[in-house]
Amino acid sequence: MLSSSFVLVDFSHNSNLKSWQIVDDVVMGGKSNGNFKINKNGNGFFYGSISLKNNGGFSSVRYNLGELDITPYTKIVMHVKGDGKTYQFRIKDDKSKYYSFVKQIKTTGDWEFIQIELKDLYPVFRGNRVNIENFSSNTLAQISFLFGNKKAESFQLEIDKIHLE
Repeated sequence: MLSSSFVLVDFSHNSNLKSWQIVDDVVMGGKSNGNFKINKNGNGFFYGSISLKNNGGFSSVRYNLGELDITPYTKIVMHVKGDGKTYQFRIKDDKSKYYSFVKQIKTTGDWEFIQIELKDLYPVFRGNRVNIENFSSNTLAQISFLFGNKKAESFQLEIDKIHLE
């Protein structure tokens, strides 16, 4: 039996980035600077620099999906090329909730497929684990990538495709 998949994101030179939003630590006085664009290869490109000034230290890019029914799916698969650093992949089942469900992803510096079981995403708010169960919803409202490793450094993550299986 073939497994079905549902494409969340498949970047190309014509991709519309209107639903993607950068959220940096500047929302709390920090000085980090993240950017998101379509690069020359037609992929999503999340890049920037992290500053620890004013208690800063993170940058994120978010994609709002509305309220997507994900009932038949159990994992997210992404095709990405990182810089060898660790990122947080984050989801929300409801945009209005204060916490996100998170999984750390370590990139290799090469193109790779990363698979995340939805049930392995754990709830976090402002870097602290929330005392509720791991992700178990049938709804997906937002996906995001967050970079912040408590170091002042640059980062870059190239994103080709993200889908549910």
